[in-house]
Amino acid sequence: MKKETMQDAEAIFDPLRPVLMRVCYRMLGSVADAEDIVQEAFIRWVAADRSEVVAPEAFLRRTVTRLCLDQLKSARQRREVYVGAWLPEPLVEEQVEEDITLPLMLALERLSPLERAAFLLHDVFGVEFDEVAETLQRSSEACRKLASRARVRVRESRTRFPVDKQQGIRLAEAFFAASRSGDMKALGEMLAEDVSLHADGGGKRPAVREPVLGYDAVMKLQGHLAMLFQKKGSTFVRACFINGLPGFVSLESDGELQTTALEIENGKVAGIYVVRNPDKLRHLH
Repeated sequence: MKKETMQDAEAIFDPLRPVLMRVCYRMLGSVADAEDIVQEAFIRWVAADRSEVVAPEAFLRRTVTRLCLDQLKSARQRREVYVGAWLPEPLVEEQVEEDITLPLMLALERLSPLERAAFLLHDVFGVEFDEVAETLQRSSEACRKLASRARVRVRESRTRFPVDKQQGIRLAEAFFAASRSGDMKALGEMLAEDVSLHADGGGKRPAVREPVLGYDAVMKLQGHLAMLFQKKGSTFVRACFINGLPGFVSLESDGELQTTALEIENGKVAGIYVVRNPDKLRHLH
């Protein structure tokens, strides 16, 4: 291929790379897999007869969505043998991403691949159903039904209690301080009665394998963890937003990073999501 043709392909593709990454990550829940899909889409874009492409963004969005649907087939098989709870790879951001939060990502896992694609393309990315239909190779009416079913199933996971950015960061910093110092009174005041804790170690680092549900159970676990933190140490790296939720990155005593995301409802921590699987944290190094 001539150099100028490659440059032309890159000039069109590169500005679209961020939105393609967003589509892929929200479909797959994996930064590494999303990057692989986007790179495969670029290879196909370079090889395509681009003179026939009227709308490059729609063409590329269609390409990555179909690649993601293929990827989800094998991903679901891997999830069936995954050790412990599965959480998406943490997407760490300085600003709040409003379109999709970690609880919604988990809700998307319960959808079929086609429901997930229809919902994301139409409800999150604002794609018209005619384009969704072409992408999924279904009728517009079938895609409307897919999105409608998905909408009902994820309704309870949409953000209902938006948190001010600074308030969220303050809560995350206070949670780290109380949980690491063993100030159980301060920690207890932050938690909602129906708080839940979810941890993903992937079988590679110690982590609870089932969700811990309810105030008393979470406080008991946090008490045990506080003793470990005080004995072995835990270093605050930075406060941030993780998949749209306030949280923090920490460096633990085994030399590995960890992310903790906090779901806030009415000023209280209602959900704690901890990712410890080192394979899911590589992109943060």
